[in-house]
Amino acid sequence: MLKTPLQRLLLAALALCLPSMAVHAEDPPLVRATNAVRVMNDIMQAPDKAIPKDLLQNARAIAVIPDMIKAGFIFGGRRGEGLISVKSPNGTWSNPSFITMTGGSVGFQAGVSSTDVILVFRTQRGVDSIVNGKFTLGADASAAAGPVGRTASASTDAQMKAEIYSYSRSRGLFAGVALDGSALRIDYDANAAVYGAGITPRRIFEGGVSNVPAPVVDFRDRLEEYTSR
Repeated sequence: MLKTPLQRLLLAALALCLPSMAVHAEDPPLVRATNAVRVMNDIMQAPDKAIPKDLLQNARAIAVIPDMIKAGFIFGGRRGEGLISVKSPNGTWSNPSFITMTGGSVGFQAGVSSTDVILVFRTQRGVDSIVNGKFTLGADASAAAGPVGRTASASTDAQMKAEIYSYSRSRGLFAGVALDGSALRIDYDANAAVYGAGITPRRIFEGGVSNVPAPVVDFRDRLEEYTSR
């Protein structure tokens, strides 16, 4: 059967997107944790372009998705895997749950790129949504490109009122980025591999896990360091 031009175009897009995303999905959980620590260190060591200190200190949760793959040809998609920690009532950071982030797009685009993403949750609503397993940026919680620099948040906060600020770093450049429509989901398989079968996100966030591997502890410790400055 002869394929129409549109069918050939869609097949070309799938041929471009799927292999890159499949390779990225093979990162084991502890490698993700190590890469997430690297992303946090790299970004926070550039104070003039880093996430504003007061945003981090007042965050209810922080997610880091290292090396998120974006690929496409007319029709595009993105997929990343990372970790999210929530702030406990006593002000300390929880052990992280593993998450995935996916999204799609349509428009004039071609190629494959890798981007580091950080999400700063400013309200409890977004945290509650991810605890329940899944939510979509811009639909279940308002999201906006986050400000950068030491005092940038003061001028934007009154205008934007976003529940989640999103940031990305591509080719060494760090900036706020809009990610509306991206879906975050709990990665239950990765959680099971690290914490044991049947462990829920709520149990992880509430301190109900033990024998936490060193790379995962390191991620939590880096959050403590960078939000206490």
